[in-house]
Amino acid sequence: MRKILIPTDFSENAMNALIYAINLFKYEVSEFYIMHAYQDDIYSDEELLASETLDRVSLMTSKKTEEQLQKIKSDILNISPNPRHTFHSCAANNMLLDETDRLVDAENIDLVVMGTKGKTNNTKVTFGSNTLQIIKYMQCPVLAIPEGHAYIKPKHILFPTNFMIPYKRRELKLLCEIAAPYRAIIDVIYISKSNTLSRRQQENKGFMKDELCKNRVNFKTENSKHLINSVYKYIREQHIDMLVMVNTEHSFLENIIFQSPLDELSLNLDIPFLALQNIKRK
Repeated sequence: MRKILIPTDFSENAMNALIYAINLFKYEVSEFYIMHAYQDDIYSDEELLASETLDRVSLMTSKKTEEQLQKIKSDILNISPNPRHTFHSCAANNMLLDETDRLVDAENIDLVVMGTKGKTNNTKVTFGSNTLQIIKYMQCPVLAIPEGHAYIKPKHILFPTNFMIPYKRRELKLLCEIAAPYRAIIDVIYISKSNTLSRRQQENKGFMKDELCKNRVNFKTENSKHLINSVYKYIREQHIDMLVMVNTEHSFLENIIFQSPLDELSLNLDIPFLALQNIKRK
């Protein structure tokens, strides 16, 4: 059974991410945990805090959150009454990152799915700050759904990699099972000025090939030193439906998100982005 966590701020983007997830996993028995961490909400209304006690505001916020979560569950069951899916609502007086991390560990979550932007939409960046923090610190894969992205079957998936890291079997299995129902093609691209792989790289490539054996996988080499430009060019020219990268130290994803300016990342990435994880950050 697949366990999927959907953090929500009750925005259209969060609802869109949930709808994408239930469509993506419509063939699988899945449990969806719809979660809102409302600690920030408590302190956001200064006028209310001035007229009420903190305990009273906390109670009011908790009640409102529960009502909103129940409405989402009701709406989703009307949109997609899939007998394979069950839904849980989770309200917590906590910070988003802390509560997401807690639930991932407590419920053994397989995947976190969220919109790339929330209520504080900023048209100048692709990912909102909450999405970046979740991608950066979570122990499990994160699937980010672009603002307003309508669900389409992932038929062509791009996986850029340098083959330098030992992949996790559980996470490659997730990618395999996302792709398999749609007979998706996975293009694994090695972007480098050299065509030669070290022994370590060859072993990691072999492991990936074994774990993705149920899928059609194309291993390609792109002769370039401009990672970001090469990735976006490939997405555009090959009509890619989903981008997959691994988040770890010295990985492509590390270089793009955490060492490059956000402006570099905001190149109109308008397809779902699956970030696999390799190590837990401290």
